[in-house]
Amino acid sequence: MNTRPDQPLRLGTRRSKLAMSQSGHVADAVRALTGRPVELVEITTYGDVSREHLAQIGGTGVFVTALRDALLRGKVDFAVHSLKDLPTTQPDDLVIAAMPQREDARDALVARDGLTFEQLPDGARIGTGSPRRTAQLNHLARSLGKRIETVPIRGNVDTRIGFVRDGELDAVVLAAAGLNRIGRGDEATELLSVDSILPAPGQGALAVECPASSTDLIAALSRLDDPHTRAAVTAERSLLAALEAGCSAPVGAFADLLADGRIVNEMRLRGVVGTLDGSTLVQLSTTGPVPQSYDEAMALGRELADEMLAKGAAGLMGERSL
Repeated sequence: MNTRPDQPLRLGTRRSKLAMSQSGHVADAVRALTGRPVELVEITTYGDVSREHLAQIGGTGVFVTALRDALLRGKVDFAVHSLKDLPTTQPDDLVIAAMPQREDARDALVARDGLTFEQLPDGARIGTGSPRRTAQLNHLARSLGKRIETVPIRGNVDTRIGFVRDGELDAVVLAAAGLNRIGRGDEATELLSVDSILPAPGQGALAVECPASSTDLIAALSRLDDPHTRAAVTAERSLLAALEAGCSAPVGAFADLLADGRIVNEMRLRGVVGTLDGSTLVQLSTTGPVPQSYDEAMALGRELADEMLAKGAAGLMGERSL
């Protein structure tokens, strides 16, 4: 870590408009907390340059490895990741110093003519690069008695929404948090309820990571941490890890806090695994006291994963071979 107070802290970020925006928000917060200047260092990751679909290149870690290499080589002092992109195994020499308050975790539909999902015509073409979304969208369509065609797409937000604007697709599904962070949330024609479509584990949350040896920086960054966000996404990622699934598997998870009046006293964790055609889903939930420690949050995720595996979840995940 740069120790001189006038020396800028170097924040590693992917080059995309969304990554630069969310890293910029963190940079502003760190400047306010520390009084130190913060400069963004743009780093190209394999996921940014590969044109293959995420399910083909493995998904897990493709947006992360180059940033982590830069941290370990001392090229940057800390990095900002979308938490849903992080592998569930944390390297010993790096620490997630902060998980700031989570943005909207839901998926957003951007459809032609202002349509909602229910209003889309039979046979509508919907773009998504996510097996998780594919499985749940097909299941939702089946429940409404309609047929959709899910079309695999890659690219940034502009590219994906462009498929709809150009008439190539009837709709695309994106993370609401990403749209909000670049000021385009009003382009969503529907925010898909978590009761219908569970988000990716950690969706909407950020991870601020730095070397484990940077104790002063860890202490400073930890002031950005939101304990409720950390408890929720830790439980979600524990579920993902216990299912032995990567971020390209059709797994959704969402933990929300249940309040009795103003007092938050319980956390509900929901998980889903499904076949890509939506014909079969294993969807379960568990509720317990709000985890007060990392171990308690991990236990909540493992408990639900065990129940899902007992119901046949393993057979629905293409990545896992038994």
